[in-house]
Amino acid sequence: MKKVGPLGKGLTTDNHHITTAKGDIVLYSGNQLVIFYGSNSWSYTRIGEIDDLTDWKKALGNGDITAVFTAAE
Repeated sequence: MKKVGPLGKGLTTDNHHITTAKGDIVLYSGNQLVIFYGSNSWSYTRIGEIDDLTDWKKALGNGDITAVFTAAE
């Protein structure tokens, strides 16, 4: 339902109990980035979402992934 990875440093959080959806990107515990391809309810800081979910679950696969993020202007 998700891919989780360490950020290497902590970020400021604004956690709220939410139910995630496919494509949601959240911060967990201030130092973990989570990308969802399923749904989960927990206390997260929502930081973004992925618009194009074409073959998303297949792209994330079963192993490690590398994700690159850029901020919108």
